[in-house]
Amino acid sequence: MITAVHTLVYAEDSEAARAFFRDVLRWPNVDAHEGWLIFGTGPSELGVHPAEGAPRHEISLMCDDLEQTVAELGARGAQFSGEIADRSFGRCIDLLIPGAGTMLLYQARHPLAYPLSET
Repeated sequence: MITAVHTLVYAEDSEAARAFFRDVLRWPNVDAHEGWLIFGTGPSELGVHPAEGAPRHEISLMCDDLEQTVAELGARGAQFSGEIADRSFGRCIDLLIPGAGTMLLYQARHPLAYPLSET
């Protein structure tokens, strides 16, 4: 039985990325060994899209109020790239992850699948 999804983020500066997830996003974590943190990310869902070119994978963070989340994270030092954009699936902005590029932060318009795992 599959019990969870384990997501990997590869970072040029893994210490800065771990500090961001710990201090800015305030995700709970365990120390696997010697400061190697593994984070509890909360509910998740998986979508499969057709690939244009080589297959690839993305990590997006979801929220229920984009403006409020941007303000809260910004007050904790988070930085964003660009402005909030309207897309077919929801409203979104790129969140800068220190040493690890960006992740899309979005407020979904589509039906949510993650509550299904709570039943």
